[in-house]
Amino acid sequence: MKVLGIIPARYGSTRLEGKPLLDICGKPMIQHVYEQAQQALKYVVVATDDLRIVKAVQDFGGHVVMTSTDHNTGTNRCLEAYRVFKKRQKLEFDIVVNIQGDEPLLAPKQINLLISCFTKDETTEMATLVIPVKATESLAQTGVFVVLDKLKNALYFSRSVIPYIRDVTVKNWQKKHVFYKHIGMYAFKPDALIEFSSLEQTSLELAESLEQNRWLENGKKIKVEITDIETIGVDTLEDLERIRRVIACKE
Repeated sequence: MKVLGIIPARYGSTRLEGKPLLDICGKPMIQHVYEQAQQALKYVVVATDDLRIVKAVQDFGGHVVMTSTDHNTGTNRCLEAYRVFKKRQKLEFDIVVNIQGDEPLLAPKQINLLISCFTKDETTEMATLVIPVKATESLAQTGVFVVLDKLKNALYFSRSVIPYIRDVTVKNWQKKHVFYKHIGMYAFKPDALIEFSSLEQTSLELAESLEQNRWLENGKKIKVEITDIETIGVDTLEDLERIRRVIACKE
């Protein structure tokens, strides 16, 4: 099974401009993500619309595809990169993994776990990961919550805590139910990636600003695997300093 990992990377960011190029212990953040992905995948490519990111990836010897500036989602950017890269390499891929470019502590085990959704169930078209909210964590914190069916398919994604536990005070909700938070890494069969990108945005997607709801709202399934590895994204300077401390301690 040939798997392609694509890392969408934009220079512009409302909260932290130039995020992929921020230095972390002597390397740009995008290099840390790339090298972590390489531990699980033979084929990895960065998809960007900025020449500064192109140069940075080329400087550390990585694969990169320059994509359009018109994409409104990372998934659409992934599709363009997939088409360009497979033509460039003259290869066909069975699975395409969309990897977040702002998680330099990406765990290779998570990529392998995500890919297992396809090996365990050949009908899987799209898959993602979730992590249980620990009993010591507050449900009031931000994030994307997910509810699952008994077969580990996603039912819905929301920026609100779901489900609502009736007749129970919020502080006791976790005694009644296991809550799951979404980890924003996706995998697709190529035909599903193409179909997903061709679908018009839907009302639930726009309401929550969560593109995965587009797939569900069109009657499709998203297979979910559960990880216990916490991810740390970089959205603020405080996040960046935290990551720098963690990586410095490992070196």
